[in-house]
Amino acid sequence: MRFEVNGKGAFAATGGRPFDPARPALICVHGAGMDHTVWALQTRYFAHHGWTVLALDLPGHGGSDGPALDSVEAMGAWVRQALTAAGGGDQAAFVGHSMGALAALEAAAGAGDDAVALVMLGVVPTMGVHPDLQAAADRGDHRAVETMIGWGFGRSMQIGGNRAPGSWASGAGLRVLERGLAGPLGSDLRASNGYAGALAAAARVRCPALILAGDDDRMTPARQAAPLAEALADARIVVLPRTGHMMSIERPDETLDAMRDFLAGAGR
Repeated sequence: MRFEVNGKGAFAATGGRPFDPARPALICVHGAGMDHTVWALQTRYFAHHGWTVLALDLPGHGGSDGPALDSVEAMGAWVRQALTAAGGGDQAAFVGHSMGALAALEAAAGAGDDAVALVMLGVVPTMGVHPDLQAAADRGDHRAVETMIGWGFGRSMQIGGNRAPGSWASGAGLRVLERGLAGPLGSDLRASNGYAGALAAAARVRCPALILAGDDDRMTPARQAAPLAEALADARIVVLPRTGHMMSIERPDETLDAMRDFLAGAGR
């Protein structure tokens, strides 16, 4: 779906069904250097089971015009503006992964009672970025994405482990990040590193929230999500076994199951 936000072109995948403002909206926000393709399975399911879906490309990513936004706060505001520009109704569930989880958090905090649910994958309150990774991303060095894949996928997935024979989950993640390396990855990492408002934003969220973590996530370890859950009024943490940071690609079925169970009844 192509539309305009603040006079600039934007793109969102809708899960194979036209966006329908009469239905509750599920807004999905990708992580640093990524795009809407990381939500392929989840968005198709929800688009055919009671929700209308916008899997957004943030500015400067995928099919959305740039430049990339330079702060998580700006991303959260843009997500809400995109929902309005697409013709979305009052009720929305905000879903995000990694940097996108922080943007979804900001969006839900700003939406007040219009937010019916918040789902955050692979998130901790402070997402520091190592200076060497930032420098590599800034100069377009392929080692930046190799490092992110090496740390981002669970160790079992690095040597196969996918239930679909012949598929290569970490390779798929690498291709997504390679597209980001040529564009907004460095800017995204800088925005993530500079964000310090997670706990304050969480205190303003009124809807139920799910934090989905991987027990083998070395980028945002599950144990470090506890302060964020405590700052939210109504939150639960679900930890997926044998799962790293890139869970929507790495464990798409398990990710969908957890999202589906949590979102059952929301926005109805």
